[in-house]
Amino acid sequence: MENILIPLMDNELSPRFDLAPEVLIVSITRETSAMGTLSERVVTFETPSAEAMYRLVMAENIQTIICSGMEKEVFEFLKRKGINVLDNVCGPVDPILEAYLAGQLSPGQNYF
Repeated sequence: MENILIPLMDNELSPRFDLAPEVLIVSITRETSAMGTLSERVVTFETPSAEAMYRLVMAENIQTIICSGMEKEVFEFLKRKGINVLDNVCGPVDPILEAYLAGQLSPGQNYF
């Protein structure tokens, strides 16, 4: 199973990873089909912070983060933890997630 975290603001990627008011967690189970089974849930933060985001990433065993922007120190920390970070991605969450699932998403893509 792969767990993906996408910071949200009004159904678009949040401009800042650590200040997102909510996140979408997508779990993908690939057994026999190419796309697998998707499970999605939204987690809302009472008070968004980098610390709250780190705790969630670790607690949920997140392997991939798709986001618009994050500080370099945060990016480096997550990479050292073995987390795949696709940053500088902008736009509505649905086409971005579809591109990721199709293997066509890379850092710096704009979906507006």
